[in-house]
Amino acid sequence: MESTRNRIFNLEGNTAVVTGGAGYLGKAISEGLAEAGANVYIVSPNEMKCIGLAEKIAKKTAAECFGKYIDIRKEASIKKCFQEIFEAAGSIDILVNNAAFSSPGKLVTMSEEDWLRGMDGTINGTFRCTQAVLPYMMDQKKGSIINMSSMYGIVSPNPEVYGDSGMDNPANYGAGKAAINQFTRYIACHYGKHGIRANTVSPGPFPNQSVQANTNFIKHLEEKNPLGRIGKPEDLKGIMVFLASAASAYITGENISVDGGWTAW
Repeated sequence: MESTRNRIFNLEGNTAVVTGGAGYLGKAISEGLAEAGANVYIVSPNEMKCIGLAEKIAKKTAAECFGKYIDIRKEASIKKCFQEIFEAAGSIDILVNNAAFSSPGKLVTMSEEDWLRGMDGTINGTFRCTQAVLPYMMDQKKGSIINMSSMYGIVSPNPEVYGDSGMDNPANYGAGKAAINQFTRYIACHYGKHGIRANTVSPGPFPNQSVQANTNFIKHLEEKNPLGRIGKPEDLKGIMVFLASAASAYITGENISVDGGWTAW
Protein backbone atom coordinates (compact mmCIF):
# COMPACT_ATOMS: atom_id res chain seq x y z
CA MET A 1 0.00 0.00 0.00
CA GLU A 2 1.27 3.43 -0.89
CA SER A 3 2.38 5.32 2.20
CA THR A 4 0.43 8.37 3.34
CA ARG A 5 3.55 10.45 2.85
CA ASN A 6 3.82 9.50 -0.79
CA ARG A 7 0.08 9.72 -1.46
CA ILE A 8 -0.44 13.28 -0.29
CA PHE A 9 2.40 14.58 -2.47
CA ASN A 10 1.48 12.44 -5.49
CA LEU A 11 0.45 14.49 -8.52
CA GLU A 12 -0.41 11.60 -10.83
CA GLY A 13 -3.49 12.30 -12.92
CA ASN A 14 -2.99 16.07 -12.67
CA THR A 15 -2.20 18.39 -15.55
CA ALA A 16 0.16 21.26 -14.77
CA VAL A 17 0.98 24.32 -16.86
CA VAL A 18 4.20 26.19 -16.12
CA THR A 19 4.64 29.53 -17.88
CA GLY A 20 8.27 30.34 -18.55
CA GLY A 21 8.76 26.67 -17.76
CA ALA A 22 12.01 26.25 -19.69
CA GLY A 23 13.81 29.17 -18.05
CA TYR A 24 16.40 29.21 -15.28
CA LEU A 25 13.91 28.67 -12.44
CA GLY A 26 11.10 27.33 -14.60
CA LYS A 27 13.11 24.27 -15.61
CA ALA A 28 13.44 23.11 -12.01
CA ILE A 29 9.75 23.79 -11.36
CA SER A 30 8.72 21.77 -14.42
CA GLU A 31 11.04 18.93 -13.41
CA GLY A 32 9.77 18.89 -9.83
CA LEU A 33 6.11 18.64 -10.83
CA ALA A 34 6.87 15.89 -13.34
CA GLU A 35 8.92 13.96 -10.77
CA ALA A 36 5.85 14.07 -8.50
CA GLY A 37 3.79 12.51 -11.29
CA ALA A 38 2.05 15.45 -12.96
CA ASN A 39 1.73 15.70 -16.70
CA VAL A 40 3.43 19.00 -17.45
CA TYR A 41 2.91 21.55 -20.20
CA ILE A 42 5.97 23.78 -20.45
CA VAL A 43 4.98 27.01 -22.19
CA SER A 44 6.84 30.12 -23.30
CA PRO A 45 7.48 32.17 -26.47
CA ASN A 46 10.41 29.83 -27.24
CA GLU A 47 8.38 26.78 -28.21
CA MET A 48 11.35 24.72 -29.42
CA LYS A 49 13.17 25.19 -26.13
CA CYS A 50 10.04 24.08 -24.29
CA ILE A 51 9.65 21.01 -26.51
CA GLY A 52 13.29 20.06 -26.02
CA LEU A 53 13.06 20.30 -22.24
CA ALA A 54 9.76 18.41 -22.21
CA GLU A 55 11.35 15.53 -24.10
CA LYS A 56 14.27 15.39 -21.67
CA ILE A 57 12.02 15.42 -18.60
CA ALA A 58 9.70 12.78 -20.06
CA LYS A 59 12.66 10.44 -20.56
CA LYS A 60 13.69 10.81 -16.91
CA THR A 61 10.22 10.52 -15.35
CA ALA A 62 7.00 8.59 -15.79
CA ALA A 63 5.14 11.80 -16.60
CA GLU A 64 4.02 13.04 -19.97
CA CYS A 65 5.53 16.42 -20.84
CA PHE A 66 4.83 18.77 -23.69
CA GLY A 67 6.14 22.10 -24.92
CA LYS A 68 3.87 24.80 -26.32
CA TYR A 69 3.94 28.41 -27.40
CA ILE A 70 2.47 31.19 -25.27
CA ASP A 71 2.89 34.95 -25.10
CA ILE A 72 1.79 36.24 -21.70
CA ARG A 73 1.51 39.74 -23.15
CA LYS A 74 -1.38 38.70 -25.39
CA GLU A 75 -4.79 37.53 -24.20
CA ALA A 76 -5.53 35.69 -27.44
CA SER A 77 -2.29 33.70 -27.24
CA ILE A 78 -2.99 32.66 -23.65
CA LYS A 79 -6.57 31.60 -24.35
CA LYS A 80 -5.52 29.59 -27.40
CA CYS A 81 -2.76 27.83 -25.47
CA PHE A 82 -5.00 26.93 -22.52
CA GLN A 83 -7.86 25.78 -24.73
CA GLU A 84 -5.54 23.44 -26.66
CA ILE A 85 -4.11 22.06 -23.42
CA PHE A 86 -7.56 21.46 -21.97
CA GLU A 87 -8.78 19.75 -25.13
CA ALA A 88 -5.74 17.47 -25.15
CA ALA A 89 -5.50 16.73 -21.43
CA GLY A 90 -9.11 17.05 -20.27
CA SER A 91 -8.25 19.30 -17.32
CA ILE A 92 -5.92 22.02 -16.10
CA ASP A 93 -5.32 21.27 -12.43
CA ILE A 94 -2.21 23.30 -11.67
CA LEU A 95 -1.06 26.64 -13.05
CA VAL A 96 2.33 28.06 -12.14
CA ASN A 97 2.55 31.71 -13.20
CA ASN A 98 6.31 31.80 -13.43
CA ALA A 99 6.93 33.79 -16.62
CA ALA A 100 7.96 37.42 -16.21
CA PHE A 101 9.95 40.13 -17.90
CA SER A 102 11.27 43.44 -16.62
CA SER A 103 12.09 46.93 -17.86
CA PRO A 104 15.08 48.19 -15.88
CA GLY A 105 16.07 51.77 -15.30
CA LYS A 106 16.62 54.43 -12.68
CA LEU A 107 13.40 55.63 -11.10
CA VAL A 108 14.15 59.33 -11.54
CA THR A 109 14.68 58.96 -15.29
CA MET A 110 12.35 56.06 -16.08
CA SER A 111 9.72 56.88 -18.66
CA GLU A 112 6.10 56.03 -18.01
CA GLU A 113 6.29 53.61 -20.93
CA ASP A 114 9.19 51.74 -19.31
CA TRP A 115 7.39 51.72 -15.96
CA LEU A 116 4.28 50.22 -17.50
CA ARG A 117 6.29 47.66 -19.47
CA GLY A 118 7.78 46.38 -16.22
CA MET A 119 4.36 46.17 -14.61
CA ASP A 120 3.06 44.33 -17.66
CA GLY A 121 5.82 41.75 -17.27
CA THR A 122 4.84 40.99 -13.68
CA ILE A 123 1.28 41.55 -12.48
CA ASN A 124 -0.42 41.91 -15.87
CA GLY A 125 0.93 38.64 -17.23
CA THR A 126 -0.14 36.86 -14.05
CA PHE A 127 -3.60 38.45 -14.30
CA ARG A 128 -4.07 37.39 -17.93
CA CYS A 129 -3.08 33.77 -17.32
CA THR A 130 -5.13 33.49 -14.13
CA GLN A 131 -8.20 34.97 -15.78
CA ALA A 132 -7.88 32.51 -18.66
CA VAL A 133 -7.52 29.42 -16.46
CA LEU A 134 -10.26 30.21 -13.94
CA PRO A 135 -13.21 29.03 -16.12
CA TYR A 136 -11.61 25.59 -16.52
CA MET A 137 -10.90 25.24 -12.82
CA MET A 138 -14.35 26.51 -11.86
CA ASP A 139 -16.02 23.93 -14.12
CA GLN A 140 -13.96 21.08 -12.67
CA LYS A 141 -14.38 22.51 -9.14
CA LYS A 142 -10.72 22.26 -8.27
CA GLY A 143 -7.37 23.78 -9.06
CA SER A 144 -4.15 25.13 -7.59
CA ILE A 145 -2.73 28.43 -8.83
CA ILE A 146 0.83 29.18 -7.78
CA ASN A 147 2.05 32.69 -8.52
CA MET A 148 5.72 33.57 -8.53
CA SER A 149 6.46 36.74 -6.64
CA SER A 150 9.82 37.78 -5.19
CA MET A 151 11.49 38.82 -1.98
CA TYR A 152 11.32 42.28 -3.57
CA GLY A 153 7.56 42.13 -3.42
CA ILE A 154 8.10 42.16 0.37
CA VAL A 155 11.23 44.22 1.01
CA SER A 156 13.18 46.80 -0.96
CA PRO A 157 16.42 45.90 -2.75
CA ASN A 158 19.25 46.75 -0.39
CA PRO A 159 21.16 49.82 -1.66
CA GLU A 160 24.33 48.35 -0.16
CA VAL A 161 24.01 45.41 -2.54
CA TYR A 162 22.37 46.96 -5.59
CA GLY A 163 23.65 50.51 -5.45
CA ASP A 164 21.80 53.73 -4.62
CA SER A 165 20.11 54.00 -8.03
CA GLY A 166 18.32 50.66 -7.73
CA MET A 167 18.76 50.27 -11.48
CA ASP A 168 19.79 46.62 -11.21
CA ASN A 169 16.50 45.82 -9.48
CA PRO A 170 14.06 48.50 -10.63
CA ALA A 171 11.12 49.91 -8.72
CA ASN A 172 8.54 48.62 -11.20
CA TYR A 173 9.73 45.03 -10.67
CA GLY A 174 9.14 45.08 -6.91
CA ALA A 175 5.87 46.99 -7.28
CA GLY A 176 4.59 44.43 -9.77
CA LYS A 177 5.60 41.51 -7.55
CA ALA A 178 3.91 43.10 -4.52
CA ALA A 179 0.77 43.44 -6.62
CA ILE A 180 0.95 39.71 -7.35
CA ASN A 181 0.87 39.00 -3.61
CA GLN A 182 -2.35 40.96 -3.19
CA PHE A 183 -3.88 39.56 -6.38
CA THR A 184 -3.25 36.05 -5.04
CA ARG A 185 -5.14 36.82 -1.85
CA TYR A 186 -8.05 38.12 -3.93
CA ILE A 187 -8.19 34.90 -5.98
CA ALA A 188 -8.02 32.79 -2.82
CA CYS A 189 -10.89 34.61 -1.13
CA HIS A 190 -13.21 34.93 -4.12
CA TYR A 191 -12.70 31.54 -5.77
CA GLY A 192 -12.13 29.23 -2.81
CA LYS A 193 -15.85 28.35 -2.96
CA HIS A 194 -15.12 26.78 -6.35
CA GLY A 195 -12.43 24.53 -4.92
CA ILE A 196 -9.63 26.71 -6.23
CA ARG A 197 -6.58 27.48 -4.13
CA ALA A 198 -4.14 30.31 -4.86
CA ASN A 199 -0.77 30.83 -3.20
CA THR A 200 2.36 32.82 -3.87
CA VAL A 201 5.99 31.74 -3.73
CA SER A 202 8.54 34.51 -3.19
CA PRO A 203 12.03 33.38 -4.17
CA GLY A 204 14.98 35.14 -2.63
CA PRO A 205 18.41 35.52 -4.24
CA PHE A 206 18.41 33.14 -7.21
CA PRO A 207 20.76 34.94 -9.65
CA ASN A 208 21.09 33.23 -13.00
CA GLN A 209 24.38 31.91 -14.35
CA SER A 210 25.35 35.12 -16.15
CA VAL A 211 24.84 37.17 -12.97
CA GLN A 212 26.85 34.62 -11.00
CA ALA A 213 29.86 35.59 -13.08
CA ASN A 214 29.94 38.81 -11.02
CA THR A 215 31.61 37.23 -8.02
CA ASN A 216 31.72 40.44 -6.00
CA PHE A 217 27.96 40.88 -6.31
CA ILE A 218 27.35 37.24 -5.37
CA LYS A 219 29.59 37.67 -2.33
CA HIS A 220 27.42 40.58 -1.16
CA LEU A 221 24.26 38.49 -1.63
CA GLU A 222 25.70 35.61 0.36
CA GLU A 223 26.86 37.88 3.19
CA LYS A 224 23.36 39.37 3.47
CA ASN A 225 21.67 35.97 3.62
CA PRO A 226 21.28 34.12 6.96
CA LEU A 227 22.00 30.77 5.28
CA GLY A 228 25.11 32.24 3.70
CA ARG A 229 24.45 31.18 0.12
CA ILE A 230 22.43 31.99 -2.97
CA GLY A 231 19.49 29.84 -3.99
CA LYS A 232 19.74 26.91 -6.38
CA PRO A 233 16.82 26.30 -8.78
CA GLU A 234 16.18 22.89 -7.25
CA ASP A 235 15.48 24.62 -3.93
CA LEU A 236 12.08 25.49 -5.43
CA LYS A 237 11.00 21.94 -6.26
CA GLY A 238 9.70 21.03 -2.82
CA ILE A 239 7.53 24.08 -2.27
CA MET A 240 5.99 23.77 -5.73
CA VAL A 241 5.05 20.14 -5.26
CA PHE A 242 3.71 20.94 -1.79
CA LEU A 243 1.45 23.77 -3.01
CA ALA A 244 0.27 21.78 -6.02
CA SER A 245 -0.58 18.65 -4.03
CA ALA A 246 -3.05 17.43 -1.44
CA ALA A 247 -0.39 18.11 1.19
CA SER A 248 -1.48 21.76 1.12
CA ALA A 249 -5.21 21.12 0.71
CA TYR A 250 -6.12 23.61 3.47
CA ILE A 251 -3.63 26.31 2.50
CA THR A 252 -4.70 29.22 0.33
CA GLY A 253 -4.00 32.93 0.10
CA GLU A 254 -0.50 32.51 1.52
CA ASN A 255 2.85 33.89 0.45
CA ILE A 256 5.75 31.58 1.21
CA SER A 257 9.26 32.96 1.03
CA VAL A 258 12.01 30.66 -0.25
CA ASP A 259 14.88 33.01 0.37
CA GLY A 260 17.36 31.51 2.83
CA GLY A 261 16.07 33.92 5.47
CA TRP A 262 16.61 37.12 3.46
CA THR A 263 13.30 38.69 4.51
CA ALA A 264 13.73 37.57 8.12
CA TRP A 265 16.25 40.33 8.85
